[in-house]
Amino acid sequence: MYTESDLQSAVAAGVLSHEAAEALRAHAAGLRTAPVADEEHFRLITGFNDIFVTIAAVLLMVACAGIGNAIAPGIAGLLVAASAWLMAEFFTRQRRMALPSIVLLLAFVGGVAAIPINILAETNPHLPDRVEALIGAGIGLGAAAAAWAHWRRFMVPITVAAGTGALVLTVLALIVAAIAPIFDGNEERIMLPLTFLAGCGVFGYAMRWDMTDRARETRRSDVAFWLHLLAAPMIAHPLFHWLGVTEGENIGAGAALGVLVIYVAMGLVALAVDRRALLVSALAYVLIAMTWLFRTFGVVELNVAITGLVIGSALLSLSAFWGPIRHAVVERLPGSLQARLPMAPARA
Repeated sequence: MYTESDLQSAVAAGVLSHEAAEALRAHAAGLRTAPVADEEHFRLITGFNDIFVTIAAVLLMVACAGIGNAIAPGIAGLLVAASAWLMAEFFTRQRRMALPSIVLLLAFVGGVAAIPINILAETNPHLPDRVEALIGAGIGLGAAAAAWAHWRRFMVPITVAAGTGALVLTVLALIVAAIAPIFDGNEERIMLPLTFLAGCGVFGYAMRWDMTDRARETRRSDVAFWLHLLAAPMIAHPLFHWLGVTEGENIGAGAALGVLVIYVAMGLVALAVDRRALLVSALAYVLIAMTWLFRTFGVVELNVAITGLVIGSALLSLSAFWGPIRHAVVERLPGSLQARLPMAPARA
C-alpha cells in the first residue's frame, strides 16, 4: 500500500513524474468516489507500529525525566531532549515514521525549553515582571534554535511550526518586557491585539509555503498544514474574546450573531485556501454562541442537542461538497489571486 508521502517522495526524487502521480491520485480518488481536491493530505500515522513506537518512546522519556529530576534541576529536560534526539536518529532519519517523529520533535524542543524553566522553578526567585518576560523571551529563542537545529537534521514538517511558535513567543515576551511598566499588570489589553497580528503573520507565512506547492505533492504542503494549525487559534481566540464569547453567560444576541458572521467569513477563507484549520479552531466558540441563541429563544432542554445537530449537519454537508463549493468560491476571486491558491477542481 502506497501512501501520499510515498508519492511525494517519488516525485521529489524524480522516480515518478508529476503527471503520473496526478493520474494515480485521480485514479485512486475515483475508486473512492471522492475528488482529489477534497483530500487535505498530511502524514500522521502509517500503521499501528507508529502508535507502538510512540508509546514506548513516551515511556522512555518519562523515565528519563524522572531520573533527571532526582539528580539536579534542569537535568530532566536535558535527558528528555537528548533521548528524543537519539531516538529521532533512528525512527525519524532512517525509518521515516510519522507519529513518532512528531512526538520526538515536540519532546526535544520542549526538553530544551524545560531546562531553564526547571532551574528557575527550583531556585524560586522573586523577579520583576519585566525580568520574567525577558527570561521567557530567552527561553522562546532557545526553543526556536532547538527547532532550527532539528529541522536541519531531520526536516520533520511540524518543526517549522514549532520554531515559528517559539519565535512568536519570544517577540511577544520582549514586547511585554518593554510595556510592563506602562500597563502595570494589565498587559492583556495589548497582548490580544498582538496575538491576533501574530496569527495573521503566521497565516501569511503558511500561505507562502502553500503557494510553492499548489498541487500539494511535497513536504512543503505538510509544513503549511502545521503552520495553519498554529495560526488558527491565534486568530480565532482574540476575535471571539472581543465579542465576549469567552465570558460564558454574558453573551448577548449581537455577540452571538457576530460569532456566526465571523465563522462564515472564516469558512470562506478556509475554502479559498483549502485548509480546514480555521473552522476547527473556531468551532468551540460557535457551539457556545449557538447554544446561547437556542436557549434565548426558549429551547432550553434540547439547546445543546439542537446545536450539535445544526453545526454537525452543516460541517458534514460542507465536507461532502467541499470541492464544488470551493470551486464556486475560488472562481469569484481575481485571477491573480486564483493563480496563487491551491489548485481547485473543475466543476462537475
